[in-house]
Amino acid sequence: MSPQMIERIWRAFLDTVQMVGVSALIALAVGVPLAVLLVLSQPGGLAPAPRFHRSLAAAINGFRATPFIVLLVAFLPVTRLITGTTIGVWAAIVPLAVSATPFFARIAEVSLREVDHGLIEAAQAMGCRRRHIVAHVLLPEALPSLVGGFTITVVTMIGASAMAGAVGAGGLGDVAIRYGYQRFDTTVMAAVIVVLIALVCAVQFAGDLAVRRLSAR
Repeated sequence: MSPQMIERIWRAFLDTVQMVGVSALIALAVGVPLAVLLVLSQPGGLAPAPRFHRSLAAAINGFRATPFIVLLVAFLPVTRLITGTTIGVWAAIVPLAVSATPFFARIAEVSLREVDHGLIEAAQAMGCRRRHIVAHVLLPEALPSLVGGFTITVVTMIGASAMAGAVGAGGLGDVAIRYGYQRFDTTVMAAVIVVLIALVCAVQFAGDLAVRRLSAR
């Protein structure tokens, strides 16, 4: 490959990291509160609210069931309203975050449900309020599982970011399509695949390491 193509792949790599990084932070910031609400409002939860629980669960399931490429196109007006454009890195962040948030919320919900109910009952017996139970029992006990679920979410988002390149979002997917697929350059395609695999492996390794350290505490 030419030095120009190597430079182009490097810039695309940085764009992908930016897309996934910002979207992942949004998914984390919104997904965890959604998971907490689902767990608290479920029947038998700390604050049972069946109607609210069903409505919230239905909304989350609706976004989860929508394929990312459909969501990407459907959110073009919203993306234009928020970012002022429908192409580029920042335009891809909106649908990526919308797609990843309900996915991570469901994973986080499972993690919170796995917390030993005896710990919650003990906290209630000591007179702890709901917010204290959430902050000092549910979230700390579920933290290793939450980190593992977040790692899975980020890996999934890397694949989605490559798909976003098909509609001008930039990043590695855009390079693979424009300079690899459309120009029949298998070298560029192979290089992009190698970079994506390396990125996924790095994220998975970091996540697994964090989970092991948190579990050992």
